[in-house]
Amino acid sequence: MHDTPTIPVVDLRGKTITTYVVYHARAALGELAVGQRLELVTDAYPAMTADIPAWCRMAGHRLVDAFPDGEAHHFVIERGAEPEAGKRLAMIISGDGLLELLSPLGFALAGALEGMDVSLYFQGPAVRVLSRSYRPRLHGLGRPFSRFPRVALEKAGHVHPHEKLRELLELGAHLYACGPSMDHYRVRADRLAIEPVTTAAYFTFMEVMSEADVTL
Repeated sequence: MHDTPTIPVVDLRGKTITTYVVYHARAALGELAVGQRLELVTDAYPAMTADIPAWCRMAGHRLVDAFPDGEAHHFVIERGAEPEAGKRLAMIISGDGLLELLSPLGFALAGALEGMDVSLYFQGPAVRVLSRSYRPRLHGLGRPFSRFPRVALEKAGHVHPHEKLRELLELGAHLYACGPSMDHYRVRADRLAIEPVTTAAYFTFMEVMSEADVTL
């Protein structure tokens, strides 16, 4: 008589940002052999129940089962083989505000987690995001109250932009910064919080975009 092998469980209830959940699920799957399974537990959140299956399809994993359990949702995922070189995503980021960064960094992470080759170009005030002194804040009249939405976003799974950029680099992304913007906003190359970053201008990233499958 053989015991049924138990599978590891990754419980990420309380986090509603799908890129945060997928990043940690991917790391757990990386500890397993192809064909082994893990159980991912999340909140029963509509965006999650749509995104997790989509990620599995794009990343080459098999969603064996998915079912609700009260306020939780369970996903049983079987690790697939590493996908072949994926499509390329090139994105330009121009804003440095707390809310302005959510979508571009979220899409960049989603692309990288699905196996895409991601390149990001920071221009204008966005080059300040790369500085060690950068702290995400709201723009306009809400600036003095930035702490409240920042704490709420971090609780949901929106980590600091620097952490997101480190995750992107770990996933193989390429970062570019506009040289003239760095000069204008006084962002020094030796004071960057994130490395490596290629300092360039329009023609360099135009070449990157010309070879991309998706541009944003």
